[in-house]
Amino acid sequence: MGPLNGIRVVEFTGIGPAPMTGMLLADMGASVIRIDRPQAADAMNAGSGGPHMSEGRTVVGADLKSEEGLALARELVTRADVLLEGFRPGVMERRGLGPDECLELNPGLVYARVTGWGQDGPLAHTAGHDMNYVSVNGALHAIGRAGGPPVPPINLLGDFAGGTMFTVTGILAALLERQGSGRGQVVDAAMVDGSALLMSMVHEDRARGSWSDERGTNYLDTGAPWYDVYECADGRHLSVGCIEPQFYAEFLERTGLAGEELPGQWDPAGWPRLRERFAEVLRTRTRDEWGAVFEGSDACVMPILSLDEAPDHPHVRARGSLVREGGRVVSGPAPRFSRTPGGVTRGRPLPDADETLKEWGVTR
Repeated sequence: MGPLNGIRVVEFTGIGPAPMTGMLLADMGASVIRIDRPQAADAMNAGSGGPHMSEGRTVVGADLKSEEGLALARELVTRADVLLEGFRPGVMERRGLGPDECLELNPGLVYARVTGWGQDGPLAHTAGHDMNYVSVNGALHAIGRAGGPPVPPINLLGDFAGGTMFTVTGILAALLERQGSGRGQVVDAAMVDGSALLMSMVHEDRARGSWSDERGTNYLDTGAPWYDVYECADGRHLSVGCIEPQFYAEFLERTGLAGEELPGQWDPAGWPRLRERFAEVLRTRTRDEWGAVFEGSDACVMPILSLDEAPDHPHVRARGSLVREGGRVVSGPAPRFSRTPGGVTRGRPLPDADETLKEWGVTR
């Protein structure tokens, strides 16, 4: 049933972090009704594919420019615990569904807004995408190799880590606070804020003088040879992350380098020599041969698997982190709960819209 069983969420259709938030809430047991345009909702209910991460949740069509559609949306809001939207500031207000109107209808509502720039500030009404949000807060500048350009981490850092995860955190915190106050509130989750907060450790290191603003020169950004990726004999790669001295010692032992006279692990002047030697040795075997050498060890070395290979890794398979369903790969639920486990809502038929509306006490 999931730990959020009994929580009702009205999700206004969107892209990126908002639908992923709805997906996670549904995985944890919340009853989620996603409002979309009538034509799009009809197509999904008839079996067509919908927007990214929109599967497994009831979809209801409502033309929010019509009185009928607006009335349905407001009726759902009065019965919901959470409203989730990811539009630019002002869009919901122009539809008559802004926080003031919705909290008047339902004073206990948690009104969650996820945007790139937030609800205020000079860029609040400006378009943007993941890499733009992580550009202005320094996060993207820090990712990449020395002498090379910044490397966008697809859209994991801004959209999903900085956006979705902080939206979920805000929703859960507001629901918890509501238990005491009985009152809802607005959650303003901005990707520029969330991804900036994710950089907290880097900023602490900067303050301590142990992190350079020159990317690719630090201990976690491929500057250190013992925290990097290496090519093997077959052109595939390993991740090497042996930071702690005991793990580094095991890495040297298993590569046969323990007996060599090498520069000290934390001596940056010796890092080029270490990198050269590591690369030479790791190119002598295939990725899977090295995988067997390091299997079960604390050397912090792992084969880098492709998207096709990853579901079949023994640990990934045992945990159900990735599963194959209907000819496709589906991510498993996270986190795990001992007493009220969630489940995967993707790759399944959509719940019947009329049945879900009936459960909410809404007729149409």
